[in-house]
Amino acid sequence: MSERPIGDYAVLSDCRSAALVSSGGSVDWLCFPRFDGPAVFARILDQDAGHWSIHPSDGTAVVSRRYVPGTLVVETTFRTSTGTAVLRDALALGRRERGHAIGDASPGALLRQVTCTSGTADITVEYAPRPEFGLIQPVMSPTRGGLLTRGGALVLMLSTDLTFRLAGSTALAKVTLKAGDRVGFALSAEPVWGPDPERWSRRRLRRRLADTEEGWRSWSTLHSAYTGPWEDQVRHSGRVLRALTYTPTGAIVAAPTTSLPESVGGTRNWDYRYTWVRDASLTLQALTTAACKQEKSDFFAFLAQAAATQLERGVDLQVMYGIGGERDLSERPLPHLSGWRGSAPVRVGNDAWRQRQLDVYGELLDAAHQTVPHDTPLDAPVRIFLRQCAEAAARRWADPDQGIWEGRGPARHFLHSKLMCWVALDRAVDLATALEAQDRVTHWERVRKQIRETIEEQGYNAQAGAFTQALGSQRIDASALMIPLAGFLPGDDPRVRSTIEVVARQLTDSRGLVRRYLKDDIGHDEGTFLLCTFWLAQALALTGQSARARHVFETALVYANDVGLLPEEVDTRSGEALGNFPQAFSHIGLINAAHAIRDAEAASAHAEGHEQ
Repeated sequence: MSERPIGDYAVLSDCRSAALVSSGGSVDWLCFPRFDGPAVFARILDQDAGHWSIHPSDGTAVVSRRYVPGTLVVETTFRTSTGTAVLRDALALGRRERGHAIGDASPGALLRQVTCTSGTADITVEYAPRPEFGLIQPVMSPTRGGLLTRGGALVLMLSTDLTFRLAGSTALAKVTLKAGDRVGFALSAEPVWGPDPERWSRRRLRRRLADTEEGWRSWSTLHSAYTGPWEDQVRHSGRVLRALTYTPTGAIVAAPTTSLPESVGGTRNWDYRYTWVRDASLTLQALTTAACKQEKSDFFAFLAQAAATQLERGVDLQVMYGIGGERDLSERPLPHLSGWRGSAPVRVGNDAWRQRQLDVYGELLDAAHQTVPHDTPLDAPVRIFLRQCAEAAARRWADPDQGIWEGRGPARHFLHSKLMCWVALDRAVDLATALEAQDRVTHWERVRKQIRETIEEQGYNAQAGAFTQALGSQRIDASALMIPLAGFLPGDDPRVRSTIEVVARQLTDSRGLVRRYLKDDIGHDEGTFLLCTFWLAQALALTGQSARARHVFETALVYANDVGLLPEEVDTRSGEALGNFPQAFSHIGLINAAHAIRDAEAASAHAEGHEQ
C-alpha cells in the first residue's frame, strides 16, 4: 500500500506522457508512450508496482526542490553532512523543439542527471520497473552502456555508465560523487516487436536535457501575456495545462493519473487520463489571454474529428474521448493493486463516457466564443460541428442528465446543465456569422428565452435563498456559482449575491475551502474542491467584493505544493491533497479567478479615480 502524500509529487511531461517524481527523488508513476498507456512505474498505487529512485545513501539529507524557471524540469537539491547533490529530472522534448512545436517529436525518454556541487555525496540508485501497472516482473540484462528490460509489450533501455547489481527484477547501484562529478541516466522504450531502444550517450543526454529546458522556456515566453497579481502562479498554471496536452492530436487530459481517491479508503477512484470536453474547453479559455492559437485550433479539430457523425445521427456528444480520439473507454478494475492508502478498486478506463451531460455543448461553444473570430466563417468541419452542438442544446436542454459532477445515480434536471445549454445558444447567436448560421438565430433566441425563464422560475429557491443543484430542489451545489461566471445574471443581481452567501456559509469548511455539495451519491464525505473555491473567489470578484475574493483565492493557493501544483480536492480533516494529480480543473480555476480579481481591482481603482 502506498503511503506517500499525493502532494509530495512533481509532474514531468513531454506533452505526450507524464511522470510523477517524489521529493525524495523517486519516480513512482510513468506511462509510456502516452498519458493513457500502461504504467511502467506505479508505486503511487501500490508499494510493489514499480519505481526508480535516486537519492543520497545515508537518508538524512535536507531536501529542497523547484522547477527550473520557465520549465517543467525538476531540480531537487540534497544537502548531506558531507556535501550537496543536485538531481535534474525531465521527460525529453524533441530535439530543438520550440514554442508551440513542443511535443511534436518527443522521443519518449525520461532523463535524470545527478551532480555533486560541493563536498562528496554517496548516491543510491534503485531501478525497479514493473510494466503494465505492476503486473509484470520483467527480465533484466546488462548491455553495453546500460540495462535492457524485457517483459510485456515494451522493451526498456536504461542508458548509464553505472554498473548495477541485479536482484531479480530490481537493479541497485551506489556511487560516490565528488564536487564536479556528474552521472546521468536515460530511460527509453520501444515495442517488443521492433528494434531494441538505442543507447543514449552521456553527451546526448546532457545536451537534450539542456535543450528540453530551452524548449519549455520558449513556450513560456510566448505565453507570458498575463500581468497582475499572482503572475508567477498564473504563468506556471499555464505550463501545467500545456503539460497535460497530447500534442499529436491536441487532446487535453484532466489529469495524468488514475485512481487517486476523492476520499481516503473510498471507492471514488477514477481514471482521469482522457480528454473531457468540459475540462479541455475550460483549459482553452484559461489559455486564451496567452493567445494560444495553435492549441485552440488543434483542440477544435481534434473534437470535430473525434465526434464526427455522432451529432448528425442524433447521438449525444460524448462527454469524454481517448486522447487519440477513441470513443470506447470502458472501465475495468486492476485487482492486483491495493490503491493509494488502500483506496480500492484501482480502475483503468472510465464509464462516464456513457453518460449524458448536457453542459458540454455550452462549454464547447463558450470556448469557441472566446477563441475564434466572430466575423469570419470557420473551416467547414469545425463550423459544422459547432452548429450541430448548438442544435443539440436547443433540442435536448429540457432532458434530464447526469450533470457536471457525473453522478452515477438516476438522471436529473440539473441547473448547471440547463445553464450551459443557455450558454450554448447565447454564444451561438453571437457566432452566427462564423458558423454561417444566420438563418438559425431566431430559433436559437427563442429557445434561449425558454431556458432563461425555466432557470429563473424553477432554479431559484426562495426558501433556500439560492439557485440550487436541480430544478425544484433545495440542495445547495457550488456549480450554481456559474450563474454569474457564465454571464447569465450580473454580479449585482440580489439572487446572485444571495447564492454566493449561501454557498459560502453552507459549503465552506473550517479551512475556508468549498465543497461541491454536502453529501455524494455513494455516501462518502469527500474533500473540498479547489475548483469550487476558485469559483467562489471569481464570483466574489464579479460582485465587486475584491477583498473577500482575494482572501478566498489566497486560502486556496495555500494548498498548492512546494512546486506549485494543485490537487483536485483537499481532505477536510488532514488538509492533505486528494484526487488525481495535478488537476487541470484546479489550475483552470486559479487562472480564471486571478484574472477576475485583477480586473475587479482595476475597475474599482478606475472608479475611485473618477470620483476624485
